[in-house]
Amino acid sequence: MKHCVIGILLSDASEPVRSGSEVPTVWFASMASLAAVLSDDNRALLRLIHERQPKSLTELAAWAGRKVPNLSRTLRTMAGHGLVELKKNARDVQPIALAIKFLVVVD
Repeated sequence: MKHCVIGILLSDASEPVRSGSEVPTVWFASMASLAAVLSDDNRALLRLIHERQPKSLTELAAWAGRKVPNLSRTLRTMAGHGLVELKKNARDVQPIALAIKFLVVVD
C-alpha cells in the first residue's frame, strides 16, 4: 500500500465513520494523534524510507540525522498504525514504508 485512507474514530459513535466511496484502512483515535504520527518530519521519514530503502535502522538514522532509539520509537508507533513494516533480518531491522500518500476522511 503506497496510498492510505485514514479515518478518525469518534468517541460518541458506535460505528467508525465511513464517508463516500473512500473506506479508511487506518484509524486514529483523534485528529491530535493523527497529527502527531503524521507530522511533517514523520512524513519526510516515510518518503526517505520509500526512496532509499535502508537495510537497517542504523543506516536510516544516519540518513535522517536522528538517533536510533528515537527513530525506533517513532517507527514502532507508525508500525502500530500499519504505516511501516519493521522486517527483522539476521542482526538488523529493516524499515519498509507501506504508505507515503494519505487521504484523511473526516465526518
